[in-house]
Amino acid sequence: MAEKWTERISAFFRSPCKFISSTSADTFLSELLSELRDDKVTYTTKVLLLSPLCEHPSLLCSSQSVGEETLVELLSIFVQCPPKCLQFRNHLLITLTSVFICTSCVSKEVHLCEDFQDLLLQLVQDTSDLHSDLLLGATACECLRELEACCPGLLSHRLELIGGLWSKESSRLHQAYAGLHTLVLRNCLYQLARDPTSGDDHLQTLLGLNAFTCKEADQEVVEIKKDSSIFSSLIRAHMDTVAILQTGQDCKDLRSVLSSNLENCFLFTPLYQAMVLHRLMEVVAIVPAIPPSIFRSQLLRLLGTSEVCLLHSTLLMKCAYTDSLFSTDDEAFLLRRLVVLSQHPLLRKPQKLFFMDYILHFPENRPIGCGDGTENIPVLLTPHLGSTLAPTVLNDDASMLARFNLLALIYQEEAEKDGGEESKGMLYLYQHLISLFHIVEKGCSREIVVTFFRAVYLFLVYFCPVEKYSHRIADQLCKLYRRQAHLVPHILNLADQAADVFPECRWAARLCTALRETIMETQASGFTLQDLTWHLKVLARVAEEDQIPQRSTLNLLSNMIMAPSSSLCTSSDWRLGNAVLGVCRRLMTHSSLSSLFMPLANILQHLACCYGDADIEDHARLYYTLLTTLCKDKMSAIVAQDVREQGQQMKQRSLSCIMADSERLTVHHTDEAVFQLVEVQNQTHLEGCDVVSKETENRSGLEAYRDQFNDACFGSQLVLYYHLSHTPFSNQPCFDKVFSICLHFSFRDEHYEELSDFNVPCLFRGSPPPVVKLILKPRLPIPTTLCASAVFSTSNGLTWSTSLPDIHMVLQQMLVPLPVPTAWPSEDKVSVFESLWDEISAEKHADDASSLFCCQMQSREVEALVEKHFLPFVISRRTDQAQVNLLFFIPPQFHVLLKLISEEDAVHFNIATDNWRLLPHVRSFLSTFTSNL
Repeated sequence: MAEKWTERISAFFRSPCKFISSTSADTFLSELLSELRDDKVTYTTKVLLLSPLCEHPSLLCSSQSVGEETLVELLSIFVQCPPKCLQFRNHLLITLTSVFICTSCVSKEVHLCEDFQDLLLQLVQDTSDLHSDLLLGATACECLRELEACCPGLLSHRLELIGGLWSKESSRLHQAYAGLHTLVLRNCLYQLARDPTSGDDHLQTLLGLNAFTCKEADQEVVEIKKDSSIFSSLIRAHMDTVAILQTGQDCKDLRSVLSSNLENCFLFTPLYQAMVLHRLMEVVAIVPAIPPSIFRSQLLRLLGTSEVCLLHSTLLMKCAYTDSLFSTDDEAFLLRRLVVLSQHPLLRKPQKLFFMDYILHFPENRPIGCGDGTENIPVLLTPHLGSTLAPTVLNDDASMLARFNLLALIYQEEAEKDGGEESKGMLYLYQHLISLFHIVEKGCSREIVVTFFRAVYLFLVYFCPVEKYSHRIADQLCKLYRRQAHLVPHILNLADQAADVFPECRWAARLCTALRETIMETQASGFTLQDLTWHLKVLARVAEEDQIPQRSTLNLLSNMIMAPSSSLCTSSDWRLGNAVLGVCRRLMTHSSLSSLFMPLANILQHLACCYGDADIEDHARLYYTLLTTLCKDKMSAIVAQDVREQGQQMKQRSLSCIMADSERLTVHHTDEAVFQLVEVQNQTHLEGCDVVSKETENRSGLEAYRDQFNDACFGSQLVLYYHLSHTPFSNQPCFDKVFSICLHFSFRDEHYEELSDFNVPCLFRGSPPPVVKLILKPRLPIPTTLCASAVFSTSNGLTWSTSLPDIHMVLQQMLVPLPVPTAWPSEDKVSVFESLWDEISAEKHADDASSLFCCQMQSREVEALVEKHFLPFVISRRTDQAQVNLLFFIPPQFHVLLKLISEEDAVHFNIATDNWRLLPHVRSFLSTFTSNL
């Protein structure tokens, strides 16, 4: 049993929705609860059974009523569970909390929620020293905190009780009590602050008595949920957006509570301390009568901490209170502390990066910047203090870049004060780049290469106007390109980024020119085909610069292609040929095309005649035709790059877009359904039941009837017919005549085999609708929904796709008469009916089931019902007993048998079926007909 549930729950977690579609949420939930109540199941298995409810409660509990029923079951299981099963009881509390929250049962109006709170508080108040009781109490405390966090104000009337527990507790639960108490206190104060009539009396009542109740509790809870983002805004010092509680200047009781929290804070774990401090910051923001100086007693400890979370809380305080809590000396000490921690050898890399990032976003007492979140250097961070963070080649890549960025900001500010002159700091950063350059030049890993180019980019961002260094960097990059041509993608990406960020310096154009000169210098020694690919990428980038003369580019390109020693054309390499065409395409849109016309035309003509690849020749011939027959504007409209709005990434038109109409190559989507499928009434029949063997024809009874199913295809397929027509609201003229309609079908569950696509040649509005034949092969013939879509063509040559309205298939469509040979007499059909009835009534098989459906109906109404709806399914009538026997066959091999027995003013539908899963649908089916009489 345990192995079976392990497999089922593993299948559930692999795909919860798919698993539920194969059964049902209610069925799976009832099975889980049944196993949890079973005393024979081990508690280890029960912990496993709780996991679906804990992780996906909203999927299994589809409504609040189902959630409440589930909660009642789980609470009763918890009460009956022995105390020694600690692990199961802990998981059960967590599951209960999850179900309460996800099914919207957390409310003061829900009596069940009050019972659960009482249970949790009872577990929390158990002060015994047993290890199990402490663990269970800690879990209960965390559950209460989760309920209060998800539904603020829920525990407002329990504040005094929680505070008393916290003040008396000396065990490990002390920390959990404190976290819960500060959260409830914060929410209660916020509720009071939202009430304009609240004042000192209400605050004293809140802190001193156990009779505090929120006015209009549910409305307040909803409003707090909407304004939950208010509390997160405190860390950004937006105090004016927080509701303020108007009180007197004393607030002794509240000050005492906060002081007690702070004094005991050092007993908590660092993460819990940070959480409690954040809650208390929110309380101080709500009650302005409490000065920020209340945190002063903790500053000495917090400023000296090495815990990241506590230092983060300290910086949040500084961001919120600035000079009202932190003096200038405190600010200087904190900044020096960040500098020291960001290079401490015992700290991990993420922590160091965190501290360096805080230096760049340091909350100053007197900020000079606009505070928009951009990186900036604090006033107190002098070059002397920042020099300790100088990057070295021994740093890891992330730390090196972070240090480089920080020092670049410092030395940029220093250079601006000196009028843009060179400084020692700028020289040091450049020398660091040269050190990285030598490492990359000798060959290294990809990570170091990427770090080098990122460092170059940072240097250019801050010091590109200093031509002395920017020119040197360009020269060094050319030298690197000469030795390692495969670094071209990094170099060109750097040029693109420079052109976007600081175009006024024209550094990218100068780098491209220098790269072309490097190619010209290496031309004499000849090009290898491998290096030629990179050279062509550089020339294509150079051709994009309108300010650079392109005569040298054409000369280089001509020598690469048309020189006697060139092997480019004979190589027949499609990639190389396409790279050459890329350069030509950019030159065709250059501003100085008139001076480049003849040499460019010669190159294209040579490619069209001599290149060894047919595709490249066709492309070159097309470009040559465009160049020699169209004016510059028209040619640019075809070949030029289409630039998206506001400088987004450019999208280059491909040859397929030039040579063909892109509209005809695109599948367009309709906004609404164009077609619909309308069922053809009384046309359902079984597929594969027409041919019957002579042996079967000469036999009778149940055995002969079942012999027909020795053929696996007999009676397994159900054929439904639908008319395909236009929907009433599809009035667009372009869809009046459509062709080549391909219908695709899919089921929303797995109870049927997949349907094949169905093709309809054409559909004209106003003409008789074509018939669509759907061959269904059910696995379990229950009602389902069939989704359909269509792809079709219109008379203008465009291709469209549309979604059809869903087809809701009901049980009535799957009912067919008993599949027996036509030569069988009625006595044999009656024999089959009686045999099936006796067999199902005896419940020889696990799926056999019987039921009874009753309704008020006169005998004449019964006759009308049978004549109108059930006549093909009638097996026999007994007029003396006012009884009618009906038999429905449902593929692949299921039966529903009915005995209609008329009483005085009612009729009894005795139901027997060999598949109990059909019973709910049969009752619904009968209700549909009987309710219309």
